[in-house]
This record gives sequence, structure tokens and C-alpha cells, in this order.
Amino acid sequence: MDSEEDYMSAMSSDDEMMQEYSGDEMSAAEDFEDDFDEPDPDFGLSSKDIGKTKQRAHITTFKVLEPSDIQHQQDDMIDEVNMILDMRKEDAAIMLRHFHWNKERLLEDYMDRPERVLEAAGLSSKTTTLPKLEAVPGFMCDICCEDEEGLQTFALRCDHRYCVDCYRQYLTQKIKGEGEAARIQCPSDGCGRILDFRSLDLLVTPELTGRYRELLNRTYVEDKDYFKWCPAPDCPNVVECGIKKKDLGKIVPTVECLCGYRFCFGCPNPDHQPAPCELVKRWLKKCADDSETANWISANTKECPKCSSTIEKNGGCNHMTCRKCKYEFCWMCMGLWSEHGTSWYNCNRFEEKSGSEARDAQAKSRTSLERYLHYYNRYANHEQSARLDKDIAQKTEKKMVQLQTTSGMSWIEVQYLNSASQALQTCRQTLKWTYAFAFYLARNNLTEIFEDNQKDLELAVENLSEMFEKPIQELSDPKLKVDIMDRTSYCNKRRVILLEDTADNLANGTSTSSDFPLNN
Repeated sequence: MDSEEDYMSAMSSDDEMMQEYSGDEMSAAEDFEDDFDEPDPDFGLSSKDIGKTKQRAHITTFKVLEPSDIQHQQDDMIDEVNMILDMRKEDAAIMLRHFHWNKERLLEDYMDRPERVLEAAGLSSKTTTLPKLEAVPGFMCDICCEDEEGLQTFALRCDHRYCVDCYRQYLTQKIKGEGEAARIQCPSDGCGRILDFRSLDLLVTPELTGRYRELLNRTYVEDKDYFKWCPAPDCPNVVECGIKKKDLGKIVPTVECLCGYRFCFGCPNPDHQPAPCELVKRWLKKCADDSETANWISANTKECPKCSSTIEKNGGCNHMTCRKCKYEFCWMCMGLWSEHGTSWYNCNRFEEKSGSEARDAQAKSRTSLERYLHYYNRYANHEQSARLDKDIAQKTEKKMVQLQTTSGMSWIEVQYLNSASQALQTCRQTLKWTYAFAFYLARNNLTEIFEDNQKDLELAVENLSEMFEKPIQELSDPKLKVDIMDRTSYCNKRRVILLEDTADNLANGTSTSSDFPLNN
């Protein structure tokens, strides 16, 4: 906005539109403490709230699972199979892993042909004693050929016996070296019997047992289409979401882990609302393929001012002659060369080109390139701004401490700076992807509404960003504090409106493009 009056006017005009999101209209100062009890505008629905609140189109229902939750899910399923089939829990676990944790299919197949299912899973139908280490008189290990008296040995139900040291080395290589856990077989060639957890406990160190459990959890998660690991570094959590692959053209399933990392459940990328996954894939590929070429063309070629042919400068002289129409012009200012004489270096004026339709294939190609650069440059600018805002966010806590010291505010009272920082980062990320999304949109009335929402959010973000960077002395001003809180709220609301409108159009199949079918 150009002025404070424009900003306040926009705030007032949007009150009715915002009613769904803002509730009772109160000033930011009056409900300051309540604001921090409110949920994130995107991820405010806990499992107990689902069903009580109408689901917004741009919000995806999901659940975050910690490692203990993953283990409990496996244990519960193992207990159930153990109770129904009356087998050891270790064997039930091996069976479930063989069937990729599809309990219903396991039970159905086992009831029809139990011995065949056991054999395929790497088990045996014969009853044996529990696994144990023992010294066998006269035994010689087939791997190391050790035959000393009292040598500790181990064998699975297949009775392929080896010394404990060789077994440990084999298991260490499988678990640490190869990352295997769910289907570790007997060391004997062609045996196929699967090692169970109780046997492994007898053979390896607690450290290796812990790694074994981690790998088992990983295979459990990877066997389920509705589970995804959080991509954040060192985060052990899993997100559960029921979005199907066929629906990814109509919804952007953004989820947020307990660690705070926000990402798309449909693809491995960070949050890219409002752009669908396939569009993001195409855009990133286009950027990778075209950006260097586009930058080179932009820097090293220009259009003839007369016929619009694309011209490459291949020498040091700025006196250019178009090979097509023989028009002579200055490379620096694109003006008529005859007006320059020998003083080409004095041409310092800038004249905006008037828009004209491309008249040949080369001109059309350049027009297409300029369109791409328009969206790419704005996409890249918001990406860079988001990085800068992130740097600012890292300094926010220091600002908050300084503000406490200089103004006597409490830690709760300075949280508005943290909220502003988070809003800036989130809105920048959304704005970045609005330009990738807009690149593929056909021109129609819905496109104009989208661009109006995009413009409103962009202006709101720039206003907040400018205020957020003010010196610490000014930030202690109560009036500025209220302004920052109001603008933070406004940015979040504008973002929700943009995403909600776009999500509705995607779901209804009304966001279309001649270049990219958003609804396959």
C-alpha cells in the first residue's frame, strides 16, 4: 500500500470477507494474549477438533506419529495376529513383514494354506525349543573352521549351526553395512529361514539391537502408502495422511511435523501451496533446463527495434546492423545510430519499449522467454527474500531479549516479533509458488481474481517486512507494536484467502491451463 490510509482502508474493506477467519473484530492490542492461544491458520485442527469445525479446502487432515507410536502400532498388530493364529510373537512379526503389514491378507492366506504361507515367509511349521546359545561337542564352524572345545554356537530352526563370532559378524554386516533388518536370512546358502528378534537379542550388542529396531520401523513406514517420514534433518517422526495419488491434481496436501517443518505429503518438496505437485515438478524441471539459457539470452541478445528479430552481439562495437532489415542502431540504448555519431558512450537515456505483437517465429520465441523470465524472476526474488527473512528470524530472539531489557516488556509481550517473523517466512514461501502456479494459468476471470489476491498478499508482506526491520528503539513504541500485530494478522488472513480460493478452484476443476492440465 502507498500510505497508512490505504492500508487501513484495505483492512476495513476486507473485514466482511475475513469474518470467517477472524471471528469477533477486536484490536490486536485488546486480544493480544488470546492470539497466542489460537491455532495456526493452516494447522489449527487437532484430532479432537475434526468434525466440530468445517474443513477448509486448502487444509489437509493428517496425524504426526513419534517413534513410540510407530512401535505401538506394530506391537498391537503383532499381538492381534499372535492371538488369532496362536503362534510366537516373533513369528507373527515375520509373517506381518512378509505381507507388508497387510493383516487381512495374511489371515486370509494363512487360513487357506498355512504351511505354504509359513514357508514363503521364511518360517517352519515344526515345533522347536526357543533359540539359545550352546556348545556342541565335536562341532566345527563351516565359516571359520574353528573347532575348539566349548565353542559357543547358534542355529535357527533350520539347524544350520555356526559359531557365535561368525554369526555376529554376519549380522553386523547385514544391519550396519547393508541396512537390512526385516528379511535377514540364515547364513547358509539357499536356506531362506528368517532371523527373529529373540534370536538377534542373543547374538548382538544393545547398540546393534537399537539400529535393528530403527530399520524395522523404517520398513514398517515404507510399506504403507499413507505414511511419510518427516524430511527435516534428524527428525524421527512420521506423518500419516490419507491423500491418494490420483487426487494430487485437485489438492495440495501440506502437512506440518511436530518439529515445525512444513512439507508436501504428495512429493518430497517443502510446502508449495498453491501449486499442485505435478506443476511443481514441471516448473522445477523447466527452471533447471531453461534458467541458464534464459539468463544468457537475456544478457547477450536483443531484438531489432525495427523488425524485432533476435540479435546476438558478437563483437565489441555497439554499432549494430540488423541482417534482416539492415536497420542500424545502438546496442546500448537501442536508438537510431545516425543520431549517435561517434559519441555512442553518451547514450544514457532509458526508454520503455511499447508492447507489440510478435511478428515472426524468433519474436514469438523471445516473447515466450520474456514471459517465463517475468514469472521466474519474481519466483526467484521471493525465494531470496524468504532466505533473507529466515536470517532475520534467526536474529529475532536476540531482538526480543533486547526489547525486554530496554522496554521492560515480558517474554510473552515480545512474542509478537516471533509471530511476525513466522508470518513473513510462510507468506514468502506461498508467494514464491504463486508465480510458478500463475505461469501455467490460462487468462480468464479466475486468473484475474487470483492475481488480485496475489497482489494484496504481496503488498501486505512488503509492508510487514519493512516494519519488522525497524531499529529496536522504535520497536518498543506501543503504537508500532500494535501496527506490527495488525499487519501480521492481515498477512495471515490474505494468505488464507488466496489459498482457499485457489484450493476451491482446483477441487472444482476450474483452474485450467493450455500448457498444463491441472486436473488430470
